[in-house]
Amino acid sequence: MAIGVHILAEFYECNPDLLATVDPVREILESTVEEAKLSKLHSHYHQFEPYGVTGFVLLAESHISIHTWPEHGYCAVDVFTCGEEGDAELAYKLLKEKLKPGRVNREKKVRG
Repeated sequence: MAIGVHILAEFYECNPDLLATVDPVREILESTVEEAKLSKLHSHYHQFEPYGVTGFVLLAESHISIHTWPEHGYCAVDVFTCGEEGDAELAYKLLKEKLKPGRVNREKKVRG
């Protein structure tokens, strides 16, 4: 029996404007958590200069994180959910729809 699902994804050829500053990254992560019906405990975002963002949403089910390199149209996404309530696949699908990568490298780990 699996304890959790952990999806590690690299999104290439994304719109740099979505990745450059905190506001669009925050909107994407927070709306994904809400639409996937995950339970947010806390979130934190950091703006790098001149651009780039790290964002983390701590979930009752585990976490979602993103690290962006807008100058490369690239971001690394991590979605980890545990238990019956969280749906890592749905959260991943929503992030992919919102970030619209041209190419994806995805790895799924079943934990436990």
